[in-house]
Amino acid sequence: MDFLVLPDHPAAQDLVARTPALGAATVIPHASGRPWLLGWWDWGGDGEGAGDAVQVFVSGERRLAVFGHVRLAADRIQSALDGTGSLTDLDGVARSTVGCCHLVASFEGRVRVQGALSTARQVFTVRVAGVTVAAGSPATLAALAEASCDEAALAARLLTPYVPWPLSDRSVWRGVEAVTPGHWLELAPDGTARERRWWQRPAPETPLPQAAAALREALREAVRVRAETAGTLSADLSGGLDSTSLCFVADDVGANTRTYHAVPLDPRNPDHRWAQRAAAHFGETVHHTELAQDHSARLFGLAVGDVDGTDEPDGGEGPLNWRWGGPHLRALSHTAAEAGSRLHLMGLGGDELFGPLPNGLWAMLRTEPRAALPQIRRRQLLNRWSLPATVRGLADRSDFSTGLRTLAGRLTGPPPQRWEVGFGWTGELRMPAWSTPEAVDLVRGALLAEARAGTPPLDGDRFGHQVLEYLAFEGTTIRQTARAMARYGIAWEAPFLDDRVIEAALSVRLSERMPSGRFKPLLAAAMRGIVPQEILDRTDKGEFSAELYEGLARGKGAAVEMCAGLRLAARGLADADALRAALLSPPDQGRYAAHLENTVAVEAWLRSPHTRPALPHTAPPPPPEAPARAAQKTSPTSPLKEAS
Repeated sequence: MDFLVLPDHPAAQDLVARTPALGAATVIPHASGRPWLLGWWDWGGDGEGAGDAVQVFVSGERRLAVFGHVRLAADRIQSALDGTGSLTDLDGVARSTVGCCHLVASFEGRVRVQGALSTARQVFTVRVAGVTVAAGSPATLAALAEASCDEAALAARLLTPYVPWPLSDRSVWRGVEAVTPGHWLELAPDGTARERRWWQRPAPETPLPQAAAALREALREAVRVRAETAGTLSADLSGGLDSTSLCFVADDVGANTRTYHAVPLDPRNPDHRWAQRAAAHFGETVHHTELAQDHSARLFGLAVGDVDGTDEPDGGEGPLNWRWGGPHLRALSHTAAEAGSRLHLMGLGGDELFGPLPNGLWAMLRTEPRAALPQIRRRQLLNRWSLPATVRGLADRSDFSTGLRTLAGRLTGPPPQRWEVGFGWTGELRMPAWSTPEAVDLVRGALLAEARAGTPPLDGDRFGHQVLEYLAFEGTTIRQTARAMARYGIAWEAPFLDDRVIEAALSVRLSERMPSGRFKPLLAAAMRGIVPQEILDRTDKGEFSAELYEGLARGKGAAVEMCAGLRLAARGLADADALRAALLSPPDQGRYAAHLENTVAVEAWLRSPHTRPALPHTAPPPPPEAPARAAQKTSPTSPLKEAS
């Protein structure tokens, strides 16, 4: 679903009047009568996909719109709309929502636009016609502003394993940027804008039993609200603990759910056995289906598609994080939608919230030193860290700007080894061997510019910054996936990325969050009594190298042919000969596949029509009736809810 948010400014009204493509949008006005929200949606979520639900509340000169699968606290909304407070008072509404949503408000000419902490629902901005405009998709803004590609942002998409913050805030179109996680955007009546922080990471002080109880309830509510708004659900049952937990939570709340497991190519992969065990415990509301091995063979698709990219999934946000899983995702979307699912659940975010993160030890040493020392020793032995390097890493107190400068100097270095200690602000990111010096210079220059500007981290603590950075990557992944799969009439969401779930997970003491011979102890404790104990006690882990190497072998020929007309080479960002040589003689290093995945994603996007975005062309619904004084249910003929 696409939407624009405009300030209460005459220039915004003029912009709409002189942009014919906006005539296809539904318009909801500010109290002044100027356009506030312009959208291409189906009221109440009854149209394409299940992610289109829109609720709008009006009281006098105040308006509040909520997009997404969410349960709202009616009393807080009533108080905010009827009171005399400012937009800041909506923090209470934001903290009480269950689910994942965009929240947009207009109070006496001032506008608040807010997404999710994880960026699963993100807010983007651009300056056009002298005012700042916001949207839920960067492509919509790029089309409105006729923005060109940002070469530095495009080059940064070649980094592995991810694009670091703050470079990840930059879209691939010049001038189109994302709002910082934990902040909301304020649009002033004079057309200017500023970010305002509304969320702080909870102090990790809650004992495991209490944190597990809060997480358990947050996950139950996250799944329940989606079942209430979407009806029939579907879900991955990979066999891993994250997806398995979501399936059992759906069973626990009585949601009508269809689970799917793609049979691995490697018969020794234990995930298949554990998925079968889990399915045997489901109740009557959950129906399980095993997908043939050809689904697993689609997990890693290397080909870039037609030369003109017309078969490329929706790239309205730029190159896709998970592009080469596209064939599997499309096949699963089609299968699940045909079976009646309106919304598909994924376990994205589970590793980031419940698994070990490198900087957890660095932070724990400062908050719980006695508990930290045994865990540090254990990790040192497991990873073969030298004692001097471990001590240096844990003692390091350099700031975020220093971390960005350090990263800028290592972009072309060898990939880090397991025995190398890494407690820095950012991961050990690298550019591929076939990237050009010009591409490296663009990324290095962008990092150094942020360091010179003194850009602050996402959190003052390294662990807090790292977990929020990783969650933002997963939020982007599910957001891109949902957009690409919308054509099949099914929404994709990740309950682990909901605000309330994140808060519950991050509140636990670090010493009880970090595994010490136990796998994801917080999630296991939260799921006790919902997930069978034998599954919680699992100690092995599946891996998908068979699928990876099958995909690389199957797509090798097409990838070599791709080099003949490499768009990245035409832009001076990649050396086609070096890429071809790597494809024909793959290097013996672990990041080759990840480098190739990102490179193919960027190349495929450059070949697609999405580099030149256009505003949506969807016919508007019937004109809305004037709202009555009493609250009304959203419907195609009455899109405004009025708070009494």
